[in-house]
Amino acid sequence: MVKFFKNNEEKKIRRLESFEENCWIDLVNPTDDEIEDAALISGIPEETLKAALDEEERARIERDDGYFMCLIDTPTLTDTDEGDTYETIPLAIIQNEKCIVTVSLRGNPVLGDFISNRASVDTGNHILFMLTFMFGNAKRFLANLRQIDKKSLRVQAELHRSMKNKELIQMLALENSLVYFSTSLSSNMGVFNKLERLPEITGNEDYKDLYDDVIIETRQAVEMCNIYRDILSGTMDAYASVISNNLNVVMKLLAVVTLIISVPTLIASLWGMNVGVPFEGQWWGFWVVIGVCVALTAIVSIVLIRMTNSIRIKTPKEIKRKRRRGN
Repeated sequence: MVKFFKNNEEKKIRRLESFEENCWIDLVNPTDDEIEDAALISGIPEETLKAALDEEERARIERDDGYFMCLIDTPTLTDTDEGDTYETIPLAIIQNEKCIVTVSLRGNPVLGDFISNRASVDTGNHILFMLTFMFGNAKRFLANLRQIDKKSLRVQAELHRSMKNKELIQMLALENSLVYFSTSLSSNMGVFNKLERLPEITGNEDYKDLYDDVIIETRQAVEMCNIYRDILSGTMDAYASVISNNLNVVMKLLAVVTLIISVPTLIASLWGMNVGVPFEGQWWGFWVVIGVCVALTAIVSIVLIRMTNSIRIKTPKEIKRKRRRGN
């Protein structure tokens, strides 16, 4: 999809029917024909316009005699069967003397704010347009990180009530999202560090202040992402230990039950063979066998329960207390 936008006399964004000088061309998942048309009217090579259409494209700056491209990663929300998944996709901002072009695979919320005039932007000032988008993109990262943190707390509350695979898969998806965010934010920081050397930014105080705001917001997003990722990773390890411990308790219980049941089974098997056994001709023989089974089962149960209770991991306090008694 190709759209043309430009500021009117009141500095508001309005949509154009065709290309004009100093306009903004917005390409969202364009076709080959749309890319070819955009390349003809803007003078930007098709290979450059297609750069952001590769989901694995790395963030970078590319400068040529006829254009300047800044490609950065942007957060996006994907709806899946397991729930909402946060990912990142590349977005390219390409500018030359004629216009400014944005290319992405999906619609971007920050660009949507520009189109709806919720955020002020000047299509004729390409550097200011680029820095304004970067600032909004950094704030979008922060907003998505807060949403991830809230979802993580909600899933943890559900896991406290019942251990289910659904909640664990959601936790894993959130952890993967934080990994994507961390990688993308690091790549964006590399791009921003290169922008600092541009004379167009360093020579203008307003641009420099906005650039500093972009760096501050991005660094905050990096720190938040690392903190949330460490917390979520530790939480996943803790729940894995809890699940393993619960499994051990269940297996121990089943082992005890199996050993207890094996006692009367063994006696019944021996008495059931086609051989002569004691009390064979006595009417009270059956009840003697039942009594022996009950007695042996009770004794084995008491022994096993005491053994399982004694086999447990000692706490550090208990270990220190035992050492003091030994001294």
